[in-house]
Amino acid sequence: MVCETLDDIKMHLSATEYGSYLQNEPSPLHTTIIMEKCTLKFVDEYKHMLCQATEPLSTFLEYITDVQELLEKCHPLGMFDRYFNPLIEIRLVLVGTPLAPHFSECITSKVHASNNFPDYLCISTHVRLLVVDLDDMNIEIMRNTLYRAYIEDFYKFCQKLGGATTEIMSDLLAFEADRRAVNITINSISIELTRDDRRKLYSKFGLL
Repeated sequence: MVCETLDDIKMHLSATEYGSYLQNEPSPLHTTIIMEKCTLKFVDEYKHMLCQATEPLSTFLEYITDVQELLEKCHPLGMFDRYFNPLIEIRLVLVGTPLAPHFSECITSKVHASNNFPDYLCISTHVRLLVVDLDDMNIEIMRNTLYRAYIEDFYKFCQKLGGATTEIMSDLLAFEADRRAVNITINSISIELTRDDRRKLYSKFGLL
């Protein structure tokens, strides 16, 4: 099969399951549109599999599920691939995601003054959010603290499953924990972050 233009690709995909995702897209096509629609098909198939799954697969899939409202700012199957505005989207990030139970780790001591931001957000009966000084550094600390709690819980869950899942996911999550440790160390060199504060952001597993 030879495709000289993006419209040729659309024509060939029309005979596949991708056809319905591209049929209403006008010419000229762009590569970003094709990628977006193909990714959307992948996400739809993933959602279908999640709806049909039973335990423990359903819980496993929920750990790697993103919030649909953040698709424009996050990759559909990645939790925080891109920067987000917590004042606008913090509820969407938390409620209904695997991160919600871990948000208590991100509590701060004073409310950030804002006419459009309440004194506190009750995420659940067990979690209360107090936000203070939402500058770039504190947002990153909150983001990394939250993700550390999430990945540690995911790691513990995989350890309980046993078999090939434990073996494979342990290595994958350990690699992710080490990657984060390296990134946190490099990115915190030039900012006012103490060694103890930095240590709190590191995962409790991995090789580093």
